[in-house]
Amino acid sequence: MKLGLHISNFTWPDGAPRLADVLAEIGAAADDAGFDRISVMDHLWQIEHIGPPEHEMLEAYTALGFLAAHTSRAKLLTLVSGVTYRDPGMLAKMVTTLDVLSKGRAMLGIGAAWNADESRGLGLFFPPTKERFERLEETLQICLRMFHGDETPYAGRHYTLHRPLNSPAVLSRPHPPILIGGGGEQKTLKFVARYADACNLFPGPQLEHKLDVLKRHCEAEGRDYDTIEKTVMVPFDLGDHGERVKETIDTLRDLAARGFTVGHGSLRHAWKTEQFQLFRDEIVPAAAEL
Repeated sequence: MKLGLHISNFTWPDGAPRLADVLAEIGAAADDAGFDRISVMDHLWQIEHIGPPEHEMLEAYTALGFLAAHTSRAKLLTLVSGVTYRDPGMLAKMVTTLDVLSKGRAMLGIGAAWNADESRGLGLFFPPTKERFERLEETLQICLRMFHGDETPYAGRHYTLHRPLNSPAVLSRPHPPILIGGGGEQKTLKFVARYADACNLFPGPQLEHKLDVLKRHCEAEGRDYDTIEKTVMVPFDLGDHGERVKETIDTLRDLAARGFTVGHGSLRHAWKTEQFQLFRDEIVPAAAEL
């Protein structure tokens, strides 16, 4: 099993003046500890279950570009890009730029978007749910086309691209892996089976059921279920003195037994980078054996 670090909270003790320094330290420490990937949220305000909207939040792709310069091996992605925040041609270009500048370490994490308050507050486009999923499917089609260097004009219901040129081309082969976040059974998991390389689910009693639904969609789409990477969110709380390391490993063991290959989550007090030594010495090696 592989591990991913999700950086979802930028409200750190030294505040904005040292935010860049701390983010660089966290990225380098996670990279050195053996995390397979590092992600950030694609939000412009902090989300409710983490903190008030006034708390610090960085724009996702600027932050990922910064992290690319302070890491050398971990994959970089959003969990996940809201489809309405960027037109698909621009999104494909941004992920391609990240891929080239990180030397082939970009992933495209994407979803249908949900934060209506944030969008309305900043005057961003936020159509109804049905339209957001229509746009999500068209965006997936366009990004795949551009990642593969196909300049054929695209005419969809919501987007028209006369020449989807993408230069320089991506370095990742065959393309930056696409991860779709969410467990919606009607659309989201169907799109995973049809377009994606990975899914991302939240922990809970329905995990096995969600994987069964994905498997049925794969059968309907003629897709090999085993080619899809199954990732799941995991809260990394090692305790104040590392007393929960074994509990963390046990959680990962349980998830691996259910078929998940990546445990991806936020680390409590991530600015305390000494915690990453516990990942390097104990958790990452233990997870690799699962």
